[in-house]
Amino acid sequence: MSAIVGVVPNFSEGRRRDVIDEIVTALDVDGARVVFAEADPDHHRLDTTVLGDPDAVRRSAIAGAAAAVERIDMFDHRGGHPRMGAADVIPFMPVREVGMEACVELARDVARELAETLDLPVYLYGEAALVPERRSLADVRKGEFEGLREAVASGDRLPDLGPREIGRAGATAVGARKPLVAFNIYLSGTDETAAKDIARTVRESSGGLPAVRAIGFSVPERRCVTVSMNLVNFEMTGVRDAFDAVAKEAAARGMEVLESEIVGLAPEAALPPGDEEHLRLAGFTPAKQILERLVDAGRMWPVSGKENVREHP
Repeated sequence: MSAIVGVVPNFSEGRRRDVIDEIVTALDVDGARVVFAEADPDHHRLDTTVLGDPDAVRRSAIAGAAAAVERIDMFDHRGGHPRMGAADVIPFMPVREVGMEACVELARDVARELAETLDLPVYLYGEAALVPERRSLADVRKGEFEGLREAVASGDRLPDLGPREIGRAGATAVGARKPLVAFNIYLSGTDETAAKDIARTVRESSGGLPAVRAIGFSVPERRCVTVSMNLVNFEMTGVRDAFDAVAKEAAARGMEVLESEIVGLAPEAALPPGDEEHLRLAGFTPAKQILERLVDAGRMWPVSGKENVREHP
């Protein structure tokens, strides 16, 4: 295989194992494989990564979305992570011998197919955005399912494609982007306001670290709070820098870092030697979570399907 594209579908289901298994199995098609899948009951979210040739990845994303739309009712969904739809977000990324332009075209093709075949409201974001104000996923997903539903009902924030109403499956954001690092830091205590303040301090949009998106919220099941970050350009702000900034802000509020985690895959350059210990990284498996190691010959396709799902640590 020469050209390899990655897609990182996130679904609004992290608790019902039968539904999780059905979605992951649907993602596994000829020419593409699920190389990472993690179900998080606290966030009530399923994070997956699929690698394959462009057409196979397209078919995988559509099949996974179809399985989620059939089985997830957003009117009943509650969880810690922001969400707006059953097949919440589907970003495509270049991995090997393929450029961003091809990923943008792929994202837009998938968006049209989702709107036409599944009757889904679809928003295009990132490099695939049709308008500048929708480049940021946070802006697209503002207000989450409930807020977006109200906005669309009043004629505001209408989707780029598909029906102009938000039903039980919610809406889907489809985009194209570079590989990023999804990084969560768990902090002692139950002060959600403090976690939100820390996130506001470190994120780029509030004058914090460049290329950092961050939110803070409570994790009642673990009796702690988390600052959840996307490092959209780890060469500008690395994982260690983001960790140190959050740890400093937490200490100033009398809070301690309990542990951190990488969600999904990360480029090898994002985690230099020694960082795992410094970051208090929990549940990280380099052989399964370093992007380049999965792409290397002989490791491209690990066992996939429902057996490949891991439980959140």
